[in-house]
Amino acid sequence: MDLKEKLVSSFMAFEERIDVHSELHDVRTSAIKNFENKGFPTKKDEAWKYTSLNAILKNDFTVFPKTDSNIQYSDVKKYFLHEVDTYKVVFIDGVFSSHLSSTTHEGIDVCLMASALTKPKYKMIIDTYFNQIANKDDSLTSLNTAFAIEGAYINIPKSKVADKPIEIMYFSTGNEAALMTQPRNLVIVGENSHVQIIERHQSLNDNPVLTNSVTEIFAQKRAIVDFYKIQNDNLTANLIDNTYVSQKQESHVAVHTFSFGGNLTRNNLNFYHFGERLTSTLNGITIIGEKQHVDHYTLVKHSTPNCESFQDYKGIYSDRSTGVFNGKVYVEREAQKTNAFQKSNNILLSDKATINAKPQLEIFADDVKCSHGCTIGQLDETAMFYMQARGIPKKEAKALLMYAFSNAVIENIKIPELKQRITKIIANKLGVKIGFDL
Repeated sequence: MDLKEKLVSSFMAFEERIDVHSELHDVRTSAIKNFENKGFPTKKDEAWKYTSLNAILKNDFTVFPKTDSNIQYSDVKKYFLHEVDTYKVVFIDGVFSSHLSSTTHEGIDVCLMASALTKPKYKMIIDTYFNQIANKDDSLTSLNTAFAIEGAYINIPKSKVADKPIEIMYFSTGNEAALMTQPRNLVIVGENSHVQIIERHQSLNDNPVLTNSVTEIFAQKRAIVDFYKIQNDNLTANLIDNTYVSQKQESHVAVHTFSFGGNLTRNNLNFYHFGERLTSTLNGITIIGEKQHVDHYTLVKHSTPNCESFQDYKGIYSDRSTGVFNGKVYVEREAQKTNAFQKSNNILLSDKATINAKPQLEIFADDVKCSHGCTIGQLDETAMFYMQARGIPKKEAKALLMYAFSNAVIENIKIPELKQRITKIIANKLGVKIGFDL
């Protein structure tokens, strides 16, 4: 039995063991039928032209973990942003860990998706927001919807500022020979509210993991959302991340993606505009080697006038690694005065490294400022020579140039402690001990 057949046959048993109101039964049933009809995406699909899941799907993934996991905070402390106090929503092998988590209902809701999906008091919110912005035609999003039960539920009411960042952490213990998890996150940020969120998926050993994650973010009028995705997993971990963002008038949403680890990572990031004078920011840094594969697929759909979007993705590829950037800006006829900027800059450190870039603009309005660009090259030999001539060793000179290349994205990190952590990860990836605090 292949993975698709296992998932479809497991659906009925899954529904029987969860307590969920009847309206979601129809949503789940429709979703599993869509996945059954379409299956996993292949390279024949235009959106997956450069990314194949075939090798990953050969693993015999456990869909529901059978063993209990006992992890102490000391075992995983290094993965948290422990330099600063945060709310924490932690999952181990897809199951909520109460002793590692720090949730709240005081003024804001930082808790479990399972509670929101099953408790009557959340019914109105779930009916309003759950699965409303996610792409119902996408097979992997549909698969997640069918099995959605665990994940983070974050609701910041009107005129509230989250008093500290929120960390969403998913740990895989390796107790299963191979494990598939499907976390579902729902983030609602009310009018004039502000939140900072950090998301990370982390394997604790080298057993294969496949994570099919979906996050829906709703930013109401004048809301501010800073969302940071830290992807620095083991080389046997595979992540398919689908994030959908709905923005209302004058809101500001920024999603920063840092892809350093993992075997295969696919980031699908979709922004939809439902109000004027709003800003969307999509930033990313990818530094990979060996046979790692990172695919960024972005969409910003400008549907209203006087809005801005900024995309800035930096990639550094060595060994036999492969990068993909497929960025699309869609400007509807009504979206006059749009300002859309898209940029993908890439450095290849090896003759066998590959980058496939496809920036796209589809513009149906006639009063807009839109630009897109892509560069692929190597490190500047003249700059390398200049630095070495002034006593900087070649390895450190190379690292400094690559850090400077990435710095425009790093400067957008609003949490100082996270900025320091990312800087250290980059230094480690570049193989040097430089603080970069210049």
